[in-house]
Amino acid sequence: MGTYNIILGFLLSFSLSVATDHSPLQDFCVADPESRVLLNGLACKDPKTVKANDFSFGGLHLAANTSNPIGSSVTPVTVSQLPGLNTLGISLVRIDYAPSGINPPHTHPRASEILTILEGCLEVGFVTSSPENRHITKVLQKGDVFVFPIGLVHYQRNVGTGNAVAIAALSSQNPGVVIIASAVFGSRPSIGSEILVKALQVDQGVVNYLQSIF
Repeated sequence: MGTYNIILGFLLSFSLSVATDHSPLQDFCVADPESRVLLNGLACKDPKTVKANDFSFGGLHLAANTSNPIGSSVTPVTVSQLPGLNTLGISLVRIDYAPSGINPPHTHPRASEILTILEGCLEVGFVTSSPENRHITKVLQKGDVFVFPIGLVHYQRNVGTGNAVAIAALSSQNPGVVIIASAVFGSRPSIGSEILVKALQVDQGVVNYLQSIF
């Protein structure tokens, strides 16, 4: 039993250790977007050419335009915007919400997310994996914090009377995002309508309409 527990503990610790980006092997590895080297991440600049601006991003205090069909806008600070994040396993986003605006159901395939409400009032929630598919939801006020586990479908909705703002930190330099509706109905080439009709148990006309708007 003792040996079994040791092996189980090792497997659990190993699975946790690989659940996020790999740890860096040097002080920093500022991303070089011009590099032709292909690897899991981005190649490094020559450290001698690195400058302070490689570790800085400005403008996160500015409100984004939320005049769109979903009433929200995400300002990302990933390795694409901040090269100094490369290999560090973290990133950040600002999310602005108009009244009744939503950040639609989506997942981050490579990161957990911790959300802090700066202004307004948000309903947030996520859905656990099958077979339970339990919906865990809460209304948050200014100063509240909520965490979305890696890979799970989650969302936010502004339930206040004014605009809302949140900041979210993510456990990857490049967390990725899969917006459920866009992925299912807006893929190119399209998922076969016969698949969606059977999977969603809806009429062909409904599938055709949803594919046309996404």
